[in-house]
Amino acid sequence: MSKHWANKAGDFKRQVSSFREVISASHPVFKPAARRYWLYVSLACPWAHRALITRSLKNLTSVIGVVVVHWNMDDKGWRFLKYPTAKASIDENIYFTVSGGIDNVASQEVKPLASIPNDSDRLWIDGNPDPLNQFERLSQLYKKADPEYNARYTVPVLWDSETNTIVNNESSEIIRILNSPEWDQFVPKDKGPSLDLVPKNLETEIDSINEWVYANINNGVYKAGFAESAVSYEKEVNNLFANLDKVENILKQRYITLQKKYGSDEKQILQYFHLVDDQLTEADVRLYTTIVRFDPVYVQHFKCNFTTIREGYPYLHLWVRNLYWNNDSFRLTTNFNHIKLHYTRSHPLINPLGITPLGPKPHILPL
Repeated sequence: MSKHWANKAGDFKRQVSSFREVISASHPVFKPAARRYWLYVSLACPWAHRALITRSLKNLTSVIGVVVVHWNMDDKGWRFLKYPTAKASIDENIYFTVSGGIDNVASQEVKPLASIPNDSDRLWIDGNPDPLNQFERLSQLYKKADPEYNARYTVPVLWDSETNTIVNNESSEIIRILNSPEWDQFVPKDKGPSLDLVPKNLETEIDSINEWVYANINNGVYKAGFAESAVSYEKEVNNLFANLDKVENILKQRYITLQKKYGSDEKQILQYFHLVDDQLTEADVRLYTTIVRFDPVYVQHFKCNFTTIREGYPYLHLWVRNLYWNNDSFRLTTNFNHIKLHYTRSHPLINPLGITPLGPKPHILPL
């Protein structure tokens, strides 16, 4: 795997996903079913993270399994933890939890990270084994789906255990697949009605926000961080912060509107404090995974250091903390240890010594 992510001009270019099927009752092969489909994710990756959040928000944690790769991506790509000799020693049900059994709520605390080697194999902490194929590498999963596949081995992967192939590896499409009401029949009755993250009356606005947030913020931090020329970096980092300013203004106006309606009742305001209208939508999910990584990683590692979210964007800062502290689907899928260790240990071109900064303290501030 090449260590370079940019073209000859020094501009970062993201790979186009290869597997683009859907899951639907009308599909000839891939039909909704409980415990048939699995998500292969990295807790560090923002694209995989939004699939995990969606799965949790849609109450599909007992319906779709999750396999978590090790946080360190070496020159062979993502790897799984080694499968124990005794298969009975792993309870498959643990994969049907919020984040595949690695619900490290305390990961916001600063750890002695220097003592953790890149080849650590702490079961349910660094990752977990592949229970379906007992593969050692994510690349083997791709090769099983398509022996001729020769691009990068990315996460998330939506896998069909019945046909033993990849359904989809494009995160924006995976979260739309999971949002389908066709899954509702498998959701436990005690979970209540399913949340629609893309309601028809808001779909146009959600799509519009997603489009410029993806190009300029989600992918913008990568364009700045992986730029291999000063000209490219300066162009991209300026564009990134211009668009963060844009989001800040949207959230400021949302807060002012809610304040006029609910006065000083902060709890009531935060209940409706979202990017689009008064409800949580896909637009919030897609922005969150970048913003929650911003201060712990992107400021220093990707040189996105005009300011931090906590110091420069009061409304964006309130918004991200509200999602994290007031919604388990966001908090329990956010693992700061995986996030920080992955970025700082997996990009030798950017951080050749592999030293992981301990700050900021704390990784996310209280609400």
